[in-house]
Amino acid sequence: MLWLFVPLIIVGVVLVLFLALVVLGRYRNGALLRPLIASLSRIGFMRRFFTRVSTAAIERQNPELASALKKINPVAANPNPQAVQKAMSRLTPSERRAYMEAAQEQGGVPESANRQMRRQAERMQQQARGGRPGGGSSSRKRKRK
Repeated sequence: MLWLFVPLIIVGVVLVLFLALVVLGRYRNGALLRPLIASLSRIGFMRRFFTRVSTAAIERQNPELASALKKINPVAANPNPQAVQKAMSRLTPSERRAYMEAAQEQGGVPESANRQMRRQAERMQQQARGGRPGGGSSSRKRKRK
Protein backbone atom coordinates (compact mmCIF):
# COMPACT_ATOMS: atom_id res chain seq x y z
CA MET A 1 0.00 0.00 0.00
CA LEU A 2 2.93 2.33 0.70
CA TRP A 3 4.21 1.96 -2.87
CA LEU A 4 1.21 3.95 -4.10
CA PHE A 5 2.71 7.10 -2.56
CA VAL A 6 6.10 6.76 -4.29
CA PRO A 7 5.01 8.62 -7.49
CA LEU A 8 3.46 11.37 -5.39
CA ILE A 9 6.66 11.73 -3.37
CA ILE A 10 8.78 11.91 -6.54
CA VAL A 11 6.50 14.56 -8.09
CA GLY A 12 6.55 16.51 -4.82
CA VAL A 13 10.35 16.47 -4.61
CA VAL A 14 10.68 17.62 -8.23
CA LEU A 15 8.15 20.39 -7.57
CA VAL A 16 10.05 21.57 -4.46
CA LEU A 17 13.37 21.58 -6.37
CA PHE A 18 11.83 23.60 -9.21
CA LEU A 19 10.36 26.07 -6.69
CA ALA A 20 13.77 26.41 -5.01
CA LEU A 21 15.40 27.16 -8.39
CA VAL A 22 12.81 29.84 -9.12
CA VAL A 23 13.28 31.47 -5.70
CA LEU A 24 17.09 31.40 -6.00
CA GLY A 25 16.84 32.91 -9.49
CA ARG A 26 14.68 35.78 -8.24
CA TYR A 27 16.75 36.60 -5.17
CA ARG A 28 19.50 39.19 -5.89
CA ASN A 29 19.27 38.62 -9.65
CA GLY A 30 20.37 35.01 -9.32
CA ALA A 31 23.50 35.63 -7.25
CA LEU A 32 22.84 32.47 -5.24
CA LEU A 33 21.88 30.50 -8.34
CA ARG A 34 25.14 31.13 -10.22
CA PRO A 35 27.33 28.80 -8.10
CA LEU A 36 24.69 26.09 -8.39
CA ILE A 37 24.58 26.47 -12.18
CA ALA A 38 28.40 26.47 -12.31
CA SER A 39 28.58 23.19 -10.42
CA LEU A 40 25.77 21.64 -12.48
CA SER A 41 27.44 22.66 -15.72
CA ARG A 42 30.29 20.26 -14.98
CA ILE A 43 27.90 17.51 -16.05
CA GLY A 44 28.00 17.16 -19.83
CA PHE A 45 24.29 17.11 -20.69
CA MET A 46 23.57 19.94 -18.25
CA ARG A 47 26.30 22.11 -19.83
CA ARG A 48 24.79 21.53 -23.28
CA PHE A 49 21.33 22.34 -21.90
CA PHE A 50 22.50 25.59 -20.27
CA THR A 51 24.38 26.58 -23.43
CA ARG A 52 21.33 25.95 -25.58
CA VAL A 53 19.05 27.89 -23.24
CA SER A 54 21.39 30.88 -22.96
CA THR A 55 21.94 30.95 -26.74
CA ALA A 56 18.19 30.96 -27.32
CA ALA A 57 17.77 33.82 -24.84
CA ILE A 58 20.53 35.86 -26.53
CA GLU A 59 18.97 35.21 -29.95
CA ARG A 60 15.67 36.62 -28.71
CA GLN A 61 17.20 39.65 -27.00
CA ASN A 62 20.03 40.59 -29.37
CA PRO A 63 20.19 38.73 -32.71
CA GLU A 64 23.35 40.58 -33.84
CA LEU A 65 25.20 39.47 -30.70
CA ALA A 66 24.01 35.89 -31.20
CA SER A 67 25.34 35.76 -34.76
CA ALA A 68 28.63 37.36 -33.64
CA LEU A 69 29.02 34.76 -30.90
CA LYS A 70 28.38 31.96 -33.38
CA LYS A 71 31.19 33.28 -35.55
CA ILE A 72 33.63 33.88 -32.68
CA ASN A 73 33.00 30.80 -30.50
CA PRO A 74 35.03 28.37 -32.66
CA VAL A 75 38.21 30.41 -32.08
CA ALA A 76 37.41 31.67 -28.57
CA ALA A 77 39.37 28.89 -26.87
CA ASN A 78 42.35 29.47 -29.15
CA PRO A 79 44.85 31.87 -27.56
CA ASN A 80 46.24 32.75 -31.00
CA PRO A 81 45.59 36.50 -31.54
CA GLN A 82 45.71 36.12 -35.32
CA ALA A 83 42.85 33.60 -35.27
CA VAL A 84 40.78 35.89 -33.05
CA GLN A 85 41.54 38.86 -35.30
CA LYS A 86 40.53 36.84 -38.36
CA ALA A 87 37.23 35.91 -36.71
CA MET A 88 36.65 39.56 -35.73
CA SER A 89 37.24 40.64 -39.32
CA ARG A 90 34.44 38.31 -40.47
CA LEU A 91 31.90 40.18 -38.34
CA THR A 92 29.60 42.75 -39.88
CA PRO A 93 29.73 46.26 -38.35
CA SER A 94 26.50 45.71 -36.41
CA GLU A 95 27.74 42.36 -35.10
CA ARG A 96 31.08 43.90 -34.11
CA ARG A 97 29.30 46.75 -32.33
CA ALA A 98 27.04 44.32 -30.44
CA TYR A 99 30.01 42.11 -29.52
CA MET A 100 32.13 45.02 -28.28
CA GLU A 101 29.23 46.39 -26.21
CA ALA A 102 28.64 42.99 -24.63
CA ALA A 103 32.35 42.52 -23.96
CA GLN A 104 32.60 45.94 -22.29
CA GLU A 105 29.47 45.22 -20.26
CA GLN A 106 30.93 41.93 -19.06
CA GLY A 107 34.33 43.47 -18.47
CA GLY A 108 35.79 41.08 -21.04
CA VAL A 109 37.81 43.61 -23.01
CA PRO A 110 41.30 42.86 -21.75
CA GLU A 111 43.98 45.46 -21.41
CA SER A 112 46.31 44.88 -24.31
CA ALA A 113 49.87 43.93 -23.67
CA ASN A 114 51.65 46.34 -25.99
CA ARG A 115 51.09 49.62 -27.79
CA GLN A 116 50.22 48.05 -31.13
CA MET A 117 47.48 45.90 -29.62
CA ARG A 118 46.09 48.85 -27.64
CA ARG A 119 45.92 50.99 -30.76
CA GLN A 120 44.28 48.20 -32.71
CA ALA A 121 41.66 47.77 -29.98
CA GLU A 122 41.04 51.54 -29.94
CA ARG A 123 40.58 51.54 -33.72
CA MET A 124 38.09 48.68 -33.48
CA GLN A 125 36.15 50.49 -30.76
CA GLN A 126 36.13 53.70 -32.82
CA GLN A 127 34.87 51.84 -35.87
CA ALA A 128 32.19 50.18 -33.75
CA ARG A 129 31.05 53.62 -32.54
CA GLY A 130 31.03 54.95 -36.10
CA GLY A 131 34.05 57.22 -35.78
CA ARG A 132 36.84 57.68 -38.28
CA PRO A 133 39.48 54.95 -38.23
CA GLY A 134 42.29 57.52 -38.42
CA GLY A 135 41.36 58.98 -35.07
CA GLY A 136 42.65 62.47 -35.81
CA SER A 137 40.43 65.13 -34.34
CA SER A 138 42.29 68.02 -35.86
CA SER A 139 41.36 69.01 -39.40
CA ARG A 140 44.30 71.41 -39.83
CA LYS A 141 47.26 70.41 -41.92
CA ARG A 142 50.79 70.68 -40.63
CA LYS A 143 53.02 73.36 -41.94
CA ARG A 144 56.08 72.31 -43.84
CA LYS A 145 59.41 73.85 -42.92
